[in-house]
Amino acid sequence: RNVTKTTASRSHLNKTKDAERPTKTMKTYTLPSGSKMPALALGTWKAATGLVGDAVKEALKLGYRHIDCADIYDNEEEVGKALRECFDDGVLKREDLFLTSKLWCSNYAPELVRPALEKQLKRLNVEYLDLYLMHWPVVKTPEGGFLSLEELPLSKTFEAMKECMDAGLVKNIGVSNFTTKKIRDIIDETGITPAVNQVERHPYLQQPELLEFCEKSGVHVTAYSPLGSGKPEMLEDETIREVAKKHDASPAQVLLSWAMTTGSVAAKSTDPDRLAQNLAAADVTLDEDDLKRIEEMDKHRRYVDGSFWVKKGSPYTMENLWDGE
Repeated sequence: RNVTKTTASRSHLNKTKDAERPTKTMKTYTLPSGSKMPALALGTWKAATGLVGDAVKEALKLGYRHIDCADIYDNEEEVGKALRECFDDGVLKREDLFLTSKLWCSNYAPELVRPALEKQLKRLNVEYLDLYLMHWPVVKTPEGGFLSLEELPLSKTFEAMKECMDAGLVKNIGVSNFTTKKIRDIIDETGITPAVNQVERHPYLQQPELLEFCEKSGVHVTAYSPLGSGKPEMLEDETIREVAKKHDASPAQVLLSWAMTTGSVAAKSTDPDRLAQNLAAADVTLDEDDLKRIEEMDKHRRYVDGSFWVKKGSPYTMENLWDGE
């Protein structure tokens, strides 16, 4: 995978006269299409309506160049309004932003994919997405029922997303919460390799086999819930605290830096100071000793375990959702 560096502004952290000078280097990953994907994204999951728009504007002013959205987060309209303001005010141009969003599971029928995407584009005030992901390997009906993967294979949805890519509505297509087996099935059945797999990933859930498979297959991995999905235990972990002290960094910065060593990461915050601290995580360079210590923290602990898909009338089980991985 190609890794390059681009500059991003850190004026929020630097109160001196030349604060407006870009001082921050943000790693980018080059996807097979040639698109450059900044390693740190502002996540918008659980970002409250009324706060998320200001967070997007603040993040873009600080130098974030990657925003991660989804239909189901129910805040894309507010994100879109913030984007439009930033484009109009000259904060950045559309082509300088990497915008990710996700197709929700009730729109997986091939004929529903493009209309769903077009609605999202309208809400986000853009003509195209840089990356469009299938949100979960689960199929729902628009009425709220479930279909099994035998009734509607995920590959049919992915082929419809490829048509959206061919039409210029998205630059790259990928998946989220997919196992090795499910990615292999997509590749075998469609001949198309997803550009990205966005999964929960942090020191307690490192998923080395999935990471290795994705690397070999040319699938970039983005981590979500990098700080433990609102649970404090990872931020309070003794190993993380010791590594943070060594680098004069915060535990959150260590966790984000760790995620950026192997791929990209989406981190949510609506607090301006936290946004700036998260961006500064790209300055923290972990050494071999740090990485070895963090590697020993793996507990295979999922905070977002998908158990909400396992209910009466659902064909999904923890076993067929994660394929034993």
